[in-house]
Amino acid sequence: MNDRTLKVLEYNKIKNMLNNMVESSLGKSLVENLKPSTDIEDVKYMQNQTDEAVNIIIKRGRPPLGGIHDVLKDMKRAEIGSTLMPINLLRIADSLRAARRLKSYMKKDKEDRDSNYPILESIIYSLNTYKYIEDDIYNAIIGEDQISDNASSKLRNIRRKIESKNGSIRNKLNSIINSSTNRKYLQDALITIREDRFVVPVKQEYKSNIPGLVHDQSSSGATLFIEPMAIVELNNQLKELKLEEKEEIERILAELTNLVAQESEGIKENQKILSNLDLVFGKAKLALDMDGSKPILNNEGYINIKKGRHPLIPKDEVVPTDIYIGKKFNTLVITGPNTGGKTVTLKTVGLLTLMAQSGIQVPGEYGSHMAVFDQLFADIGDEQSIEQSLSTFSSHMTNIVDILESVDKNSLVLFDELGAGTDPTEGAALAMSILNYLHSKSIRTIATTHYSELKVYALTTEGIENASVEFNVKTLSPTYKLLIGVPGKSNAFEISKRIGLGDYIIDRARQLISKENIEFEDVLASIEKDRRVTEENRQKTERMKKEIDKLKEELQSKKAKADDMKKRIIREAKQEAKKIVREAKEESDEIVKALRDISSDIEKERRRKIQEAQDTLKGSIDKIDDDLAENVLSKKAKKIPKNLKAGETVKLLNLNQRGTVINPPNESGNLAVQVGIMKVNVHVSTVQRIKGDSKSSQQPGTKSIIRAKSKSVKSEIDVRGKTLEEAVLDVDKYLDDAYIAGLNRITIIHGKGTGILRQGISELLRSQRHVKGYRLGKHGEGGTGVTVVDLK
Repeated sequence: MNDRTLKVLEYNKIKNMLNNMVESSLGKSLVENLKPSTDIEDVKYMQNQTDEAVNIIIKRGRPPLGGIHDVLKDMKRAEIGSTLMPINLLRIADSLRAARRLKSYMKKDKEDRDSNYPILESIIYSLNTYKYIEDDIYNAIIGEDQISDNASSKLRNIRRKIESKNGSIRNKLNSIINSSTNRKYLQDALITIREDRFVVPVKQEYKSNIPGLVHDQSSSGATLFIEPMAIVELNNQLKELKLEEKEEIERILAELTNLVAQESEGIKENQKILSNLDLVFGKAKLALDMDGSKPILNNEGYINIKKGRHPLIPKDEVVPTDIYIGKKFNTLVITGPNTGGKTVTLKTVGLLTLMAQSGIQVPGEYGSHMAVFDQLFADIGDEQSIEQSLSTFSSHMTNIVDILESVDKNSLVLFDELGAGTDPTEGAALAMSILNYLHSKSIRTIATTHYSELKVYALTTEGIENASVEFNVKTLSPTYKLLIGVPGKSNAFEISKRIGLGDYIIDRARQLISKENIEFEDVLASIEKDRRVTEENRQKTERMKKEIDKLKEELQSKKAKADDMKKRIIREAKQEAKKIVREAKEESDEIVKALRDISSDIEKERRRKIQEAQDTLKGSIDKIDDDLAENVLSKKAKKIPKNLKAGETVKLLNLNQRGTVINPPNESGNLAVQVGIMKVNVHVSTVQRIKGDSKSSQQPGTKSIIRAKSKSVKSEIDVRGKTLEEAVLDVDKYLDDAYIAGLNRITIIHGKGTGILRQGISELLRSQRHVKGYRLGKHGEGGTGVTVVDLK
């Protein structure tokens, strides 16, 4: 790039801004040598680097780049075997720590796991880390010229001895200076050091009274600094210890230097990477500071800057501008009044081009297109040279000649006030000729001018476009907006009139201008008026469109919220319903459990009462058996029956009951007799044979009871509607009656319901002694609403 162009466009000021963003001297050195690249692939790579760095800073904060030092000289000394000083080793350790911390900074975290930084990740992960060297250096060195006691055990022991020896010397000297005898010989009662040895200040006239070695004297000569003979040996020992300390320190430094030298290539490679990273992150910080964006690059000479801002004008003062060139036209002629912003527009295009080609993001909106040019030329400002006796016009023309000789197809040329400084007619002609030459070579050119001839030239020449900077005549102030496609009006008469110039002078001036020029200016005024109306309508339309889009977005947002609310209400209702059902089920389960517990308690109580009744009955039967046996034994028949056979009817004399012989008497005379439902063992002497029809002569007894029961007991019982306790008692009694009646199968009707009756009756049947088996009813028998019971 042309050095004069870089100076004119104030590229160095951008470099100064970038210099404030880098953190190391290495980064500042790279900034100092930074120049725009003309290789589009190189420019794309630099822009991608900067863009990744911007995104990383936004996601993770600024990188830890502190501690980067230039250690190349130190590494060269280490490689040739020279021992490095503590400060040099500390700088190397700082650089190693910076590399390690940067690698840790680059590791993906949870918040940024989906991001991708291929360029910077590759660069940062290529850094070499030597934590063991860091640790050894930091453990051994605690200051620029201070070695830690932890550097080695030998150094620690030596320093302990030195401290002990210092204490011994001071104690000895204190005894000397505090002695009443010696106090009058001393200038001051203090201990000092001369030539690294402990001494005491002695008055000149008493030097013979304090035997020892004289190391120094005061400027007046009145005081001698004497090392007493009593501590000479101690000082010698201290000196030897300090020499040992120095040797151990030199050994430690040499060892650390050798450690660094072994990894010299990796450490030097780190320095190159770290310095480049400092520059890249410096560009990223600058981009964030000026609200920059990554431009879309091309090598076809196409520029389309959207809301571009001059980077050297404060953000709260600069007016963004849109400017494009390179597709429908390659030459742009900007006209308008002075102080309207024409020169700022030229510099904005030029400076943003230089920044883009240096890998720096441009201050403009996303989607801006920037071309990569081989050369950029700018003729801007007053170039009058007193030394060379050149006028402003001559200076400009000299520069333009150089440009025309050096320009090629892939160049960008910027002219400020082309053809000014000479006769207007000749200047306009020269300007048109220069523009025509560059236009014929398809060279991108932007020029500012006041000449009306150039406005007509741009209107009538294909591939050349007019542009103007807007000016508000009412306020006599520029708006700094660039209007491409509209030629500018000088507004000299309107401005003069507004500031008080007489109408007669202005009218006379109008008469002096050719009719064609007046008509052209009127056409421009009409165009400008129509443009403003169109612009106002366009802005109004855009505002309405934005309002419609905003309303549409709000409606969509409300609809989305309503849909979400509807879904949420339905979801909550379902959850509430599930909760109610779950709670109801839990409650019903608790009720069923409670009922089962109650039923179980009732059943236990019933069983207890039944067991008590059975125990009572068994006791009564046992008593009856005992009584019967006693009666049988006590009452004997007058005549003992002989040859009794099974089936014969006999009378039990003691019971006054009839019975049937089950088996004939045994050898002891005992036999078994069936009396009703009871079997009685009696002696043959207590029975009397009854002759004749037993059925007709038998007294009413058990058989009559059984016959009565068999006629009255039904084959089914219905306990529906009763409580469990009532049902259990009724069924239990019914089972006894059915058994006595001789029924083989009965049916218990308990209904389906909740199943409590069915379960309670089932538990009763399991323990009832008369029950042979039971089952639920089949289809046609009543199903689960009945239980069919088989009796023994």
